[in-house]
Amino acid sequence: MSGANDIRYPSIDGLRAFEAAARLGSFERAADELNITAGAIGKRIATLEDLLGATLFTRGAKPLGLTATGKEYLAQVDGALKMFAAMPLHRRAAQQTRRLRLTAPPTFARQILVPQLESFTAAHPEIELEVLLSIPYLHASGSDTDLEVRHGGAELGGTLLMHDVVLPMIGPGLAARLPPLREPADLAHAPLLRTPIEPWAPWFAAAGLAWPEPAQGPKLVDLGMTLEAAVSGQGVALARPSLARHWLESGALQPLFAVHAQPAQQYRLLPHAAGGPPAECARWLVEASRRWADEALALVSARG
Repeated sequence: MSGANDIRYPSIDGLRAFEAAARLGSFERAADELNITAGAIGKRIATLEDLLGATLFTRGAKPLGLTATGKEYLAQVDGALKMFAAMPLHRRAAQQTRRLRLTAPPTFARQILVPQLESFTAAHPEIELEVLLSIPYLHASGSDTDLEVRHGGAELGGTLLMHDVVLPMIGPGLAARLPPLREPADLAHAPLLRTPIEPWAPWFAAAGLAWPEPAQGPKLVDLGMTLEAAVSGQGVALARPSLARHWLESGALQPLFAVHAQPAQQYRLLPHAAGGPPAECARWLVEASRRWADEALALVSARG
């Protein structure tokens, strides 16, 4: 016996993605209108097609073409969406808040993004920003992420968020226990913290040291944990002023030497929707990141 429980309802987001792609003729243009990525449009439509058990678009055609089923379904969907849009309760001011999802590596989120969120909220009260943490070495993007910060090389594309540098930093407790560290070669007498995310090789080369990567001590697969280990006196960290700014300001970390190097990888904002809230948030993120990094580097220079 069939009944209401047998009905499989599509999501409103899926219906909106389908209607926009059909009307505009491409996933990319639909993504711009709905302020999400083209990949998210494709995933929502694929979910809808799976629910219906039918193909809605003729793939490969430019502009997108509708199948016979797609044309029939579009007429029904268009009417349903117009009915929802006409409901007065759907037009309340509270419903106009736009939720935006931003995914970022843990240390970037904690040390650079979160301390500046108040300024974003003040400038864009209509945008509810949800910050998600990515996992190091797991490079799969979330299907519903509007903006994504990734740590890597130029092959990632997108926008370079800031020009980071790296240099050795030490906690005052460890500095007091070690022989004086007056020049880079003196690090031969100090424990060096290791992380595969921030290899020492670029800084060794800049300092004129033909040394291999450190081979002893724990290996920490997180830049934040490496900084915390340095603060607790476990070793010297190769660190970025932008990420260490809090500890530099408090004196919990001290910069060593005047030699800086370019890190092997940088933080980049991956391609995103060209308009709407994602574009506004992206502009703010680039400006805030670069300002933060410049101020942190000035702090190091003042204490050098």
